[in-house]
Amino acid sequence: MDLVEVAPQANPVVCKFVNFGKYRYRQEKREKKRPKGGKLKEIRMTTQIEKHDFETKLRHIRKFLSDEDKVRVTVIFRGREIVHINRGRELLDRIAKEIADIGRVEQSPKERGRSLQMLLVPGKGTVSELGVVPKQPVSEEPGGYDTGGYEDAEEEDAQGDRQAI
Repeated sequence: MDLVEVAPQANPVVCKFVNFGKYRYRQEKREKKRPKGGKLKEIRMTTQIEKHDFETKLRHIRKFLSDEDKVRVTVIFRGREIVHINRGRELLDRIAKEIADIGRVEQSPKERGRSLQMLLVPGKGTVSELGVVPKQPVSEEPGGYDTGGYEDAEEEDAQGDRQAI
């Protein structure tokens, strides 16, 4: 048994006899019960999202993850868009690749009615958890990447604008 100060600011000072090992154990147990992660934030988008809007959403996801919040990314399908669910999966895979340095995928993309959801948590993760492999250099120059057959950036941008993101 030990004498422990309970309220040192009180007048007179309050103390009690406790088993200090048991007291420390209960304190640690209480701290474990507190949620470590912050709140759950949600980002919603459609498969028809434009490049700038996607970058803005990505910036918000990065901010939430750096604030230790969990992020649920939801891709919603309107009308007959549900037929092209693979576009939603590609969009979520792209997000997972982009945030691999700051967060990881806790829950892989799952269908929920007319939407597709993925849960991201703070911490470094591997992109291979989703089965997505990062792009490897394929050109002869060290550190070069495959340009996808496009010789200049303007042609690539024009082609990207024609394709659905």
